Amino acid sequence: MSLLAADIGNAHTVLGLVADGEVTADWRVATDEHRTADEWAVLLRGLLGAQISDVSGIAVCATVPAVLHSWREMLERHFGDVPRVIIEPGVRTGVPILVDNPREVGTDRIINALAAVNDYGGPAIVVDFGGTATTFDVVDADGRYVGGAITPGIEISLEALGRRGAQLRQVELVRPRSVIGKNTVEALQSGMIFGVASQVEGVVERLISALGADAADVRVISTGYLAPLVVDECRCFTDHSPWLTLRGLERAFLRNAK
Repeated sequence: MSLLAADIGNAHTVLGLVADGEVTADWRVATDEHRTADEWAVLLRGLLGAQISDVSGIAVCATVPAVLHSWREMLERHFGDVPRVIIEPGVRTGVPILVDNPREVGTDRIINALAAVNDYGGPAIVVDFGGTATTFDVVDADGRYVGGAITPGIEISLEALGRRGAQLRQVELVRPRSVIGKNTVEALQSGMIFGVASQVEGVVERLISALGADAADVRVISTGYLAPLVVDECRCFTDHSPWLTLRGLERAFLRNAK
């Protein structure tokens, strides 16, 4: 039996079947605010196929309120008998949230912190490379979430350049031949890949300094579907965990499911 974990982000929704910390199947679909509850149900049944009979629980975190509303309706109408946990204020994680307003923190960031504490301990920094935003989440030595940073994501930055630059265009996000671009396409790719890598290293260095920790003692974990573009260009990462959020959702489900 498996948990169906859903990480609903601004641009994409990541779905996975998780059992004992292992992701046995995964899918990525567009997050469409206009998709109805019934359409989500049809999509899920199509993706899961025969595996739907193995789903023994469902855990959801979302950063898009309109889509979360559709998911609540979909789960009630189509999966009413399946135990479920929706990550929101009041859900137990075991990770103290030491920020000015804990309700403002994205649930995906809390789940990443939960997974980091359980998988790696503290102190730790999770860098989640999403298309809309790159988030940095910090856990101290006592396993407490103490805040972080948010920067524009790689995709949204590239799209902004394409829209606002008269002689610029959309390009494929791949590593160029050299940091010195020989044409406009390579120059854009160099700026995105190496620029983000340098930004990440700088932010992580400052976060470690603010923690007052020895850099050698801090686990720096990369996750998110765009992480493979940048991870090899950064010297700051100690671990790469592509399914960190889905594993964190399983942890939250086990803590809260009746």
